[in-house]
Amino acid sequence: MSYLKHSKKEGRKFQNPVPTEMMKGAFWSVLWKYMTVKTEREPKTPPGPFRTDTAVYNALPLSGLRITLIGHSSLLIEIDGRRLLTDPVWAERVSPVSFAGPKRFFATPLALHELPALDAIILSHDHYDHLDKDVIKYFADKQVPFYCSLGVGAHLVKWGIDASRITAMDWTNTVTIAGDIKVTAVPARHFSGRSMFNRNETLWSAFVIKGPQHNIFFGADSGIFPGFKDIGDKHGPFDLAMLEIGAYGENWPDIHMGPANAAGAFLMLNAQQMMPIHWGTFNLALHAWREPIEILLEHARDKSISLFVPEPGHPTEVTGAEHISRWWEKG
Repeated sequence: MSYLKHSKKEGRKFQNPVPTEMMKGAFWSVLWKYMTVKTEREPKTPPGPFRTDTAVYNALPLSGLRITLIGHSSLLIEIDGRRLLTDPVWAERVSPVSFAGPKRFFATPLALHELPALDAIILSHDHYDHLDKDVIKYFADKQVPFYCSLGVGAHLVKWGIDASRITAMDWTNTVTIAGDIKVTAVPARHFSGRSMFNRNETLWSAFVIKGPQHNIFFGADSGIFPGFKDIGDKHGPFDLAMLEIGAYGENWPDIHMGPANAAGAFLMLNAQQMMPIHWGTFNLALHAWREPIEILLEHARDKSISLFVPEPGHPTEVTGAEHISRWWEKG
């Protein structure tokens, strides 16, 4: 059985590639855990400050592949002469309101207007920690094209993006960006929605990004499922697999991987190196904020996984050599 298929719907709701439970346990039980947990869910001292030397972007990376971690799943990817921005979130809080909700641990390392010229913006799904309305509005009068999962484009149009600049992608669809970068949307195991009333009415995806010289995987948000092996078999090998390791919990094991399952997914993907994303920026779960990376380091050692963990805001070339900045230990 192959999991590399177009998405399916039941009525208005998109379906996961395998049966998936959003939440295990009663709501009040989970709420009580949030009220009584004692872990250090937020840094006692804010990390950083981090600051990007934007002069670096005046020259292309010698290796052909360079990543700037903005935070969470927001990445500036320079691949084979092109620049892509994934799930850009600059908001201080990832929430329907500006005065409450998960708050950023550290300021973004560069302003939106400091970004170099972009060839594309890729949007995996419409959750607040992946889709920032104010960022989209900033790009309304720019000419950067958007590539997004099915249904997400409606948000963009509402916020000022001309429909001609939006390409909606179903799982297994492939587009060519700037003439030589092929991007393929592939299945992920997650969910969508910006309120309690529109859950799963838009699609969620991961993406294969293949240039003339490099091939990488942007995993966005996903629980573990056998489809990772199908993705690796068909689209690998990958120079780098970017996989989420944070915001996991025993009450929602199907929709986020956590470090242990992310290590397992990496081994299925046929990739040379792993970059952990979706951790260390927002408080979205019950675990301590450093826990995801600390556990991943143990699994990487035990499973001989080469890690690429750059400091936020520091444009870092991917050369195949292990790179672990340990920025979370500083300060």
